[in-house]
Amino acid sequence: MPVLVGSPISLKDLEDVAVRHREVRLDEGAREKVARSRAAIEAIAKAGDAAPRVYGVNTGFGALSETRISAADVRALQQNLVRSHSTGVGPDLSPAEVRGMMLLRAQVLALGHSGVRAEVLDTLLAMLNAKVHPRVPSQGSVGASGDLAPLAHLALAMIGEGEAQLGDGPMRPSADVLAEVGVKPVVLEAKEGLALINGTQYMASLGVLAVMEAERLCVAADVAGAMSLEALKGSSGPFDPRLHDARPHPGQKAVAANLRALLTDSEIAESHRDCNKVQDAYSLRCMPQVHGASRDALAWVRSVLEREVNSITDNPSVFVDRGETEIISGGNFHGQPLALALDLAAMATAELANISERRVEQLVNPSLSSGLSPFLAAGSGLHSGFMIAQVTSASLVSENKVLCHPASVDSIPSSAGKEDHVSMGSVSAKKLREVVRNVRACLAIEMMTAAAGLDQRAPLRPSRGVDAALSCIRTKIAPMTGDRPLYIDIASATELIASRALVAEVEREVGALA
Repeated sequence: MPVLVGSPISLKDLEDVAVRHREVRLDEGAREKVARSRAAIEAIAKAGDAAPRVYGVNTGFGALSETRISAADVRALQQNLVRSHSTGVGPDLSPAEVRGMMLLRAQVLALGHSGVRAEVLDTLLAMLNAKVHPRVPSQGSVGASGDLAPLAHLALAMIGEGEAQLGDGPMRPSADVLAEVGVKPVVLEAKEGLALINGTQYMASLGVLAVMEAERLCVAADVAGAMSLEALKGSSGPFDPRLHDARPHPGQKAVAANLRALLTDSEIAESHRDCNKVQDAYSLRCMPQVHGASRDALAWVRSVLEREVNSITDNPSVFVDRGETEIISGGNFHGQPLALALDLAAMATAELANISERRVEQLVNPSLSSGLSPFLAAGSGLHSGFMIAQVTSASLVSENKVLCHPASVDSIPSSAGKEDHVSMGSVSAKKLREVVRNVRACLAIEMMTAAAGLDQRAPLRPSRGVDAALSCIRTKIAPMTGDRPLYIDIASATELIASRALVAEVEREVGALA
């Protein structure tokens, strides 16, 4: 089933289009709304120099909004806007991130308040379905007045300028790529350039893709934590449902339930049931409270994103009601709602790595690891084992602390003071993307380290869920019998998390995890 643009879309719809190249189509009811809003703009354009001033239709932009543009120059105004705003720098976005932007921009246009012709929307959807991905540099937006520079690069390809790639192929002149797939470049009319670049689609695309991955990492963190707890001969007592009913935060309860499922039927647990140990370290005992708080924060961020992907972020916006038309200038392009949410998402996701690295320390530190060899080495002294794997995890955790400084607390006025407060939400989104990558690597390090600890507990078998995780890891990573370059193992474990193969294997054994 294609995603119907102009109808409400979900975060999963966006990920399907961005990552899995799901087809998109315009909802036919949306086409009528687009036509109505376009008629209002064309009425202004036809009135020529006698028409009232309407921002972005017959005026300049930003601080030049009071400058009247003659009717003869309206088309050139839109073309110049796209060209002049294509000022991005830095590494290019991935095809998935660009596709997310394209879908979200199409969704805004299809909601019928942008005043564009249906041809503009059809061109954007045709590019998506043909896998034409404009070159979009990742830096240059301040997150208000829309993600202007990134979206301008997207629009630049639509008019046959700039660069694009077909699929994940090389960057080429966009005119050549469009010609190859039979898509005709669009010639922008009144307001259409502004309608393509005014909005939050850069930060929303990156944010949605990163948050959905962060949600999956929450489940992987529970699996990693369960593996460490078993390797360290920890107790499952702190996950008793009565404790979590007494403090009923939803994320906390979900994590405790996951851990109970993961830790069922453990020979290791039975072997130390009557030991003298009273309490485990916080990094083991408080997994529901820490992992759960991250889940709750991400749930709120998800709700913000679910609203945003179906929102109007244009300026000005066209409203047609019972034959009456009003064009209203406002600030729906401002990224503050996303900036604050994505800053929180980065902090919430980073906590999964903070506590994970502490569990790795428990595993490699002989004074903490309940009888495991120092650094889990085959022969301590001659071999270093996982000593530096813990250092790598610590490095990533420290890097995340820098990345978690909120971008949304900053604002630099632009456009001669007309745009005097901006969100920096684009930076929030970029930082979140990096935090997610770092956390995934930290969890991979924990899983492979915990696997080595579990090997040392043999012949005692871990719980069913943990045993399934261990078996999955051992299909890609051999047991440590001596030192070897661990970067290959870390990459393999990271891929098991990213592909969700490891969690899927565990769920086959214990059922679906929350």
